[in-house]
Amino acid sequence: MQTRPDKSDKSDRSRPTTRRTNRERTEATRADLIAAARKLFTERSYAATGTPEIAAAAHVTRGALYHHFADKQALFRAVVESEALAVAEEIERATPRTLSAKRAFLAGADAYLAAMAVPGRTRLLLLDGPAVLGRAEMDAIDAKHAARTLREGLVIAMREGAMPKRRSIGALTSLLSAVFDRAALSIDAGAPAKEYRSAILAILDGMMPPAPSGSSG
Repeated sequence: MQTRPDKSDKSDRSRPTTRRTNRERTEATRADLIAAARKLFTERSYAATGTPEIAAAAHVTRGALYHHFADKQALFRAVVESEALAVAEEIERATPRTLSAKRAFLAGADAYLAAMAVPGRTRLLLLDGPAVLGRAEMDAIDAKHAARTLREGLVIAMREGAMPKRRSIGALTSLLSAVFDRAALSIDAGAPAKEYRSAILAILDGMMPPAPSGSSG
């Protein structure tokens, strides 16, 4: 007996699928949890925010939250890591390799201060971050992001001859990071950003003196 072709099979194959993969669903849930946690951590603080509130804001169960993150601190760390990555990306966008070392430093400083002006970011990265995760953990996160861009800039400056090579990259990175963080905290507290930008430029002038008149750079 001859069988008729199953038309439903053909239509199913031709219909574009809209189902998300398990990985896509996992990434989407994780992103929702991080976004919800960020909002609550910045509005209420880490200590005043509970996992039930975060799960409700992300529209997931507490079980789903603990499936993705071991505890509230692990979720907070993911929020901090996401914020630190965003800052580094802003710096990198503002500092193409076509710029001279000094101009790249100033552009990077401006990008850092602008990125840190995003509401809640200074609190997360410079206040709650060290308090919740510890200074060593925050230093490790920073070393992968903003401090990494700063270190790379110093290496390029020495390579270009914009500053002496007989200086410790590690020490300079640590001290300049503290300068930028202090500026971000002060600006967040209401200090004029232009005054801190001017002070940072003065520091850069000391590290990398202006080129003699008539030369490029």
